[in-house]
Amino acid sequence: MSSLGAQIRRAVPDIDPVVTDYAIGYVNHISNSTTDSVAAQQLDLENDIGFVKNLLKSAGANESKLESLGVSLQTALKQQLDDNFAKLKITGDTSKRLLDVNLLKNQMNRQLQGSLALIGASKDIEHNGRNMESRVDKKKLEKAEKKIAKKVAKRNNKFVKYEASKLISDSQGDADYDEFFLKINPMEFGSGAGKSKDIHIDTFDLYVGDGQRILSDSSLSLSFGHRYGLVGQNGIGKSTLLRALSCRELNIPSHITILHVEQELRGDDTLALQSVLDADVWRKSLLKEEREINDRISEIEKLRTEFDEESLEVKKLDNEAGDLVQHLEEVHEKLSEIESDKAEGRAASILFGLGFSQKAQHQPTNSFSGGWRMRLSLARALFCEPDLLLLDEPSNMLDVPSITFLANYLQTYPATVLVVSHDRAFLNDVATDIIYQHSERLDYYRGANFDSFYSTKEERRKNAIKEYENQMAYRKHLQEFIDKFRYNAAKSSEAQSRIKKLEKLPVLEPPEEDKSVTFRFPEVEKLSAPIVQLQDVVFGYSPDKLLLNDVNLDIRLDSRIALVGANGCGKTTLLKILMETLRPIEGHVTKNSRLRIGYFAQHHVDAMDLTLNAVTWLSKTYPGKTDEEYRRHLGAFGITGSLGLQKMQLLSGGQKSRVAFAALCLDNPHVLVLDEPSNHLDTAGLDALAEALRSFEGGVLMVSHDVSIISNVCNEIWVSEEGTVKRFDGTIYDYKKYILSAADAAGVLAKH
Repeated sequence: MSSLGAQIRRAVPDIDPVVTDYAIGYVNHISNSTTDSVAAQQLDLENDIGFVKNLLKSAGANESKLESLGVSLQTALKQQLDDNFAKLKITGDTSKRLLDVNLLKNQMNRQLQGSLALIGASKDIEHNGRNMESRVDKKKLEKAEKKIAKKVAKRNNKFVKYEASKLISDSQGDADYDEFFLKINPMEFGSGAGKSKDIHIDTFDLYVGDGQRILSDSSLSLSFGHRYGLVGQNGIGKSTLLRALSCRELNIPSHITILHVEQELRGDDTLALQSVLDADVWRKSLLKEEREINDRISEIEKLRTEFDEESLEVKKLDNEAGDLVQHLEEVHEKLSEIESDKAEGRAASILFGLGFSQKAQHQPTNSFSGGWRMRLSLARALFCEPDLLLLDEPSNMLDVPSITFLANYLQTYPATVLVVSHDRAFLNDVATDIIYQHSERLDYYRGANFDSFYSTKEERRKNAIKEYENQMAYRKHLQEFIDKFRYNAAKSSEAQSRIKKLEKLPVLEPPEEDKSVTFRFPEVEKLSAPIVQLQDVVFGYSPDKLLLNDVNLDIRLDSRIALVGANGCGKTTLLKILMETLRPIEGHVTKNSRLRIGYFAQHHVDAMDLTLNAVTWLSKTYPGKTDEEYRRHLGAFGITGSLGLQKMQLLSGGQKSRVAFAALCLDNPHVLVLDEPSNHLDTAGLDALAEALRSFEGGVLMVSHDVSIISNVCNEIWVSEEGTVKRFDGTIYDYKKYILSAADAAGVLAKH
């Protein structure tokens, strides 16, 4: 192939000869390929020539000459490969056969397909005049095919593509829990002894739905015992990644146990405490086996009395009993290994920490609402202590006391935790590392809680912007010199030198800009005090069952109040009294006659017609303005452009929340009453909400579990407990310490 070598030398006469010789050798290697690998080489010819061009370009070759060289090389090499293949077919010469992993894969696939065709045959194979029974095991063959494909992909350094869309249709909530648990976590005691429980998944792509890619050329690395916070904007695919892990769609070693808290528990007559104990299917299966063995041993004892001591039947029964006793000892060893005797106390402690009283623990699961069943799902996962615990927005279903307990519990969790959350305070308490999902990739921030991640991310972004701007300025400077002196004979060598410098510069992408979200509440007209005042309020659905007693509180135009307390302790009842949907049995609620209250409901979506777009829904619900005025109003809450004209069922949870905020402000309220406003909002949305509430000129009463937004917005804490609501002397962090001290006194924070 001297002619090809000559072409290369003519095209790049000025570059380093070492690079030229390497490129010629590489091209000659391609041209000498023969046998079946020719087909694969032809398919990869464009990539090979691209490699050669990039190599020469990096050494300073002229780009326009490289383009024409690439065309001539491709034509010549294709002809040479065709000639090689034709020669092979005539002579059968395989002396120059190359090992090609694509070829290996194709050969194996052809063999496997042939075997599968034989399996599907309607009659046995005839060989040498004799019928021979086909002994091919289809399941083993399919397993072998998958194993070979993985090996070939790994050797060929190809990305593995994972389709997560089927996880939606194969939802574990629709399957029997025990069956799903054992499928994901097969009971193989001791199988993981001595094996690493770190997780490393190299280069993979992850898709969802109709081919939408959420991760590209990504790798996942989880060190055992670390607690990872997975963060990113709404809709980026964090929950999809968790589902792929929970169903082992991604390649996690089989000895690592996994549990994912995603769906609420299905209610039945099982008691709450027993449902948590039953979540450990290994323990449940062993206890069942223990009962069955003991029952059979008792049955054997009765059967022995029916026969003579020296009879053959008694000897058989004794042998069976001996085997059963030996098996029973093995079962007891396994139960001891998982500390089964401590299980009930541990389950009760977890339930108590998550808000279940001793009485509630002995109520059937079908007596609890959806939110409490989600807590049961969380309790079941904590009780099982899997090697990899996956949590998706756990704080959304908990109150401040329960979040405080969960954060404290996870701080001593003995395995790996991967949690999706936008709750900064929770991540600050729990996370040892942060994984930032964005732009179809995962960025790792080792040894970082949320605050340190956020500051480091901003610093990285600023540095990237600075580097990009500096390079663009340098490129501009070089280009201006080239344009000015390209055709100047005296300066031509300097221009050529700058052209080479320009070509060698790395190509930088402009740093992505964080999406800015804004909230803007309307101005407030001044009102004279009292705005809202509760005096000696008593409420109950019957006089003998009071929910609230002796409540004396007031709200001012400058109030920033957080109402906290355990679920079911009367917070929602107090809001309804303020909104006058409930009337107290005793006491008075005094309001300014001109007071307008804007109410944000926790389940605000229930009040929306999701088949309409936001502009149409606002015009029907709050008539009196033009469509343009509604669009401008929505824009004040981040619903800009076409978002206001999309059907609301297509909006994300955070976008629906912004529409709800826009709606409550149309009446220009003096006081905002917000029930869990932080749910569904990502970090940018939470920052925007906090800033808007601080700037709002009216009063704010907020029920929230998000400690960060309470800390950023509120300067007054109301605590609902023991049948009343009172001011708490201290900050939200003081309240957390108060909760932990009470939990310690109750003995529910024992280390595990």
